[in-house]
Amino acid sequence: MSEIPVQTPAPAKAPVRRALPAAARLTAATVLAAVCAACFLFLFVEGSFAFAFERRLSMFGTMLIVAFAQAVGTVVFQTITHNRILTPSIMGFDSVYILMQTLLVSVFGGSVLVATDGMPKLVTQTLLMVGFTMLLFGWLFSGRGGSLHVLLLVGVVLGLAFRSLSDFLQRLLSPAEYDVLSTRLYGRLSSAEAEYLPLAGAVCLITGAIVWQRRHRLDALLLGRDTATNLGISYRRELSLLLLLLISLLIAMSTALAGPMTFFGFVTALLAHQLAGTHRHAVVLPLAFLIGLITLVGGQFVMEHVFYASGMLTVVIEFVGGTVFLVHLLRKGTL
Repeated sequence: MSEIPVQTPAPAKAPVRRALPAAARLTAATVLAAVCAACFLFLFVEGSFAFAFERRLSMFGTMLIVAFAQAVGTVVFQTITHNRILTPSIMGFDSVYILMQTLLVSVFGGSVLVATDGMPKLVTQTLLMVGFTMLLFGWLFSGRGGSLHVLLLVGVVLGLAFRSLSDFLQRLLSPAEYDVLSTRLYGRLSSAEAEYLPLAGAVCLITGAIVWQRRHRLDALLLGRDTATNLGISYRRELSLLLLLLISLLIAMSTALAGPMTFFGFVTALLAHQLAGTHRHAVVLPLAFLIGLITLVGGQFVMEHVFYASGMLTVVIEFVGGTVFLVHLLRKGTL
């Protein structure tokens, strides 16, 4: 008798999981940001709606500018440094702002912070921080002597020196002057002046338009200096004279407007790179901005109406961001 061949069933094919396209991810993030904005602006209004809406709208404008400046500035900075850990704020940028505020109070007294509030002070602080940042970050592109390790060393040393000097001067202040100063040394989304928003918004629009126009060049910069140069990009001029200036302007404007936020830009950039599904800046840049906006607006809404701690959002962001930074650094094992 001939054996009857037994046909074994073919193994079932595992279902193919297709990732969402970039457009769908951006659409989902946009919808979520719009929902968070609507909830923050219109829900749980007590008392006069006109008064509450005006205050919330001013606060929302501040969040919009801070999210854009921190997210875009951090993503572009990580692109030109080829490093996903370093950010302008981590490199000692916030220490300059803290030292400037401390020197003002130490020399002129605590009342100077209120007396000098206005557009001239905002512009002066921004220009001083831009000048420092351009001087510091220029080390990275200063020829043969410039390197990532030199930039890191100089940034950390100067940051520690500025903070040590600030701590020393703060110990010499009276308790009343220190209380006035301490309100300026932490991120403050609710106390930004509405008169600053048009200037800050115009800076963000102009800077964003320039960065968006160069999004394809940023994609090429990810390939390295030699490859970008072979593709026809003037590496030194594109970085030293333009992108570094734009990054400095964005971070300086955000810090002068709402105070230092050291790890917020790092968290938004990290999530954007992980959720984008691509390295193209046409997707990463807007996604980072939307993630930052969702974090600020949604977080403020939850802190106000769930935990009743409206002034604690920046503290929570810094704590969570610092923890994420340490975990990511330990997992990566290198800078």
